[in-house]
Amino acid sequence: MRTTVVDLRHKTNDILEALERNEKVTLLYRGKVKGILVPPAEKKRLKMTEHPFFGMSSQGAGKSVSDEIDDLRKPRYDDI
Repeated sequence: MRTTVVDLRHKTNDILEALERNEKVTLLYRGKVKGILVPPAEKKRLKMTEHPFFGMSSQGAGKSVSDEIDDLRKPRYDDI
């Protein structure tokens, strides 16, 4: 789909529908291409238990949040 900047403002719903259909939308300004809107790729949904930070608080049981963050950042601060 090719559209102008004015259409982007006035026909937003049509442009969003084109993106829903996985169409690329070429944005024109005074007849010249200024950009391309690309629909996002399908995201793989992770379960919360698969997230890398899940269960992190159980590793440092008894530590305050501030101490835990300091431990995570320590290697970065040691380089300074």
